[in-house]
Amino acid sequence: MKIYTIGFTKTSAEGFFTRLTESGAKKLVDVRLNNISQLAGFAKRDDLRYFTKQICGLGYEHASKLAPTKDILDEYKKNGGAWNVYENKFLDLMTKRRIEDIDPHQLDGSCLLCSEDKPHHCHRRVVAEYLRNKWTNVEIVHL
Repeated sequence: MKIYTIGFTKTSAEGFFTRLTESGAKKLVDVRLNNISQLAGFAKRDDLRYFTKQICGLGYEHASKLAPTKDILDEYKKNGGAWNVYENKFLDLMTKRRIEDIDPHQLDGSCLLCSEDKPHHCHRRVVAEYLRNKWTNVEIVHL
């Protein structure tokens, strides 16, 4: 099983959609809490659904179950919280939500999307690694 991840900040639409198309991913799974923000540019929900289909031939799905809550996100982003505190709270949330009960076939070949350009301090990486620890034979590819 393969799960891809991608972020859209600090990249052009051309670079983003080229990486996504060339990856071999089957579907883009948006794991952002807020996917309609004006700050999202080409990555707003409705535009992204259109672009992924027209440019990449991929499906699009918003999976809010794989996003942090507003409280957890605000503490980290707006209040300058520590990454390790954010990550631990988000891990606890995923455990409570039992995200591992998602049918693995629904995510096989999917690309998890959020805004951060690099996966290091990004919840899409945390989601992918959490699932890899719960399921077997999961390869993670950061685009």
